[in-house]
Parts: sequence; structure tokens; C-alpha cells
Amino acid sequence: MRVVAITRLFPNPVEPLWCLFNKQQLAALGRLDDVEVLGVIPWFPGARAARRWSAAGRLSDVPAAEEVDGLRVAHPRYLFVPKLPSASASLYAASLLPAAWRRRRDTEVLLGSWAYPDGAATVMLARALGLPSVVKVHGSDLNVIARIPSVRAHLRALLPRATRLVAVSRALADELAALGVAREHIAVVENGVDASLFHPRDRKEARAALGLPAAGRVAVYVGRLVREKGLFELVDAMGSLPADLTLVLVGDGVARGELEARAQPLGARVRFAGARPLDEVPRYLAAADLFVLPSWNEGTPNVLLEALACGRRVVATAVGGIPDVIASPALGELVPPKDAGALAAAIARQAYADYAPSEVAAVGARGGWAESARKLHDVLEDARARHR
Repeated sequence: MRVVAITRLFPNPVEPLWCLFNKQQLAALGRLDDVEVLGVIPWFPGARAARRWSAAGRLSDVPAAEEVDGLRVAHPRYLFVPKLPSASASLYAASLLPAAWRRRRDTEVLLGSWAYPDGAATVMLARALGLPSVVKVHGSDLNVIARIPSVRAHLRALLPRATRLVAVSRALADELAALGVAREHIAVVENGVDASLFHPRDRKEARAALGLPAAGRVAVYVGRLVREKGLFELVDAMGSLPADLTLVLVGDGVARGELEARAQPLGARVRFAGARPLDEVPRYLAAADLFVLPSWNEGTPNVLLEALACGRRVVATAVGGIPDVIASPALGELVPPKDAGALAAAIARQAYADYAPSEVAAVGARGGWAESARKLHDVLEDARARHR
């Protein structure tokens, strides 16, 4: 089956660590189907000259095409107008129409990954070209972006017209239903975990390799350093936790400077590791006694599945699809979002609890990317059949 995937959520030479889960799933799908990725890049006139202050400007250096993990990847540009979300889907679809038109004769399904503007534009393009469309939603696209009134109106109008929809959790499937999508058109397909990377490893060896204290306890966060990940509450929680507990933040983002200032009184108890390649992340998880994810909203974050596969207990917020994953006390504890006190209490309980990593990995086990891709393939096949 010939599939064209349309998404901004795909790594490129300028942002090589961007949304690696999407690359992993599409690469696995590419072993089942003929997949081409349109890894769309935002653009506006004069973007290159504005590279100092604009992410779109920095992305001007992304090549027009490349090959990634066996996938053909094109990087068409779409006209991006900041502060005008109501126009994004239409501009996105119009910008991609020439690329989609050239591929129409040998394309059987369009797959949009991320609800808005990617998924909404995919539905527009599919209807214009007479093709079936599948839209996959991930988390913040419905939990945050879809709360904008103009965006929600677009999603209510367009998502029910997709041939099939894919959610990574039951909670997101409920959000799709609330937007008017028929339940029988929604499939839940969880993301996978690369077991060759994420599995229990020796904690002492990992700490020695990373220069972390051999004694005491270590909590690790992996992800973007942005306010909505609950990291300010996490740093505040550290102030009331024992002095032998070290927090390591793996990742980068716009809030890093503020977080470093907030954490300064705690000294070496809070460490910033920066963004790390995927194959380095398992070592940080191995060094941890506890993985912490205090987000305000989520879908089913892949890093949560990866932490469990590494045999590390979790303290996370009870949002999105997280409660479906942390469904046993053996895996950790859930707390309300934006509550530093509850977060500190849970970390104190879980970081100092003795447990067997192998048992956590066994209870929290999820399928690999091949299984996830097979389920997505089945949805795409069904969309093609329904369209016929």
C-alpha cells in the first residue's frame, strides 16, 4: 500500500531530535508499506533573514529532500502566519497542494500526524484529491491547541470527515468523540518502545559514566524544558526533599534559563544535562531511582513507556493517557498537576522505595514499534477499503 504521511512532527538536519517517536513508527510502517514522508517546514517571506528570532527562519536550512531510516522524506514549505491559528490549516493545505497533486496517481492513503494544522489540512487535501485520509492525534494537539475556539471550530468541521482516526490513548479517543467523530471511526494505537535501547541496566555503572553521585537517590526527567511540563513545580518540590536526592533534567527548551535561575539555590542537587541523542537517554534512565513527569497535559508520552521498559518507577501527573499506563502501584504513583506539595510527597515515597527493576519492566511492558506499526497499517488498510 502506498502511503504519504504529512506532518511537521518529524526530525530534520536542523532539529535532529524533534519528535523521534514519529520517525520510529513511520520507519517501522515503511517495512510494511511504501511510505513517503512530507516532513513539512513552516515558512514565511524573509524567514531566512529572521533566523535569529524565528524557529521558521532557522529551519530555512532544511534540505528539500533526504532519506531517513529507509524512508523517502521531502520537506515542502507551508506559508506560516504567526498569531493567526484560524488560517493555519487552509494555508497548510494550499501550500502542500502542488506536492500532493504530483503524488496523487500512485497514492492510496494520506496519513496526517498531529491534529492541527497537519491533520485538518490532510483531510482537505484528501477530499480535493479523492483519496482516503487517516489522522493520528498525539496529546497537546487536542488537549491544548484544540481549546483555541477558532481551531476547535475547524477540527469539529474537518476531523469527522476523515476516513479513520487514530489516538495514542483512550483519553484522546474520548476527546475525538467530543469533537463529533463517530466512535466506530476511531482506533487506539499505542506507540511502541525500542527494546534494543530501553531495558534494565546497571544503575551504578550508569551513574559512574555520567558523573552522578554513587550514594543517595537520583530522579530523572526527560523532555522539553517548557513551563507546561510542570518543571517549575518540580524544582520547587526539590526544595523540601532530602539533601541526598539529585534531580537530572535531560532536554532543552525556552524555559531553561528561568529554570536554572529557579534551581540555583539548590546547587548541584539539580543538574541540567541538555538535549541528548536517543541512544544516550537509556543511560540517564538507568542511573535513576525514579522517573518524574509532572506535565500539565499529555497524550501517552513515549518517554514514560521507555522509563518503564528500563525498569524505573514513575511519579507523574494524572493527565491524558498516563493513568492508563501507570495502572499498578508497582509502577509508581500519580499526582494532580500543578501541585508541588503533592509532587514532593510522592517523590519522597517513591524515590526511597526498594523495588526490582526487572519486575517494573515486566509489569509495565508494552509492544515494540513493529507491533505499533502493524496496528497502524491495519487502520490504513481499513481506510482504503472503506474509501473503495
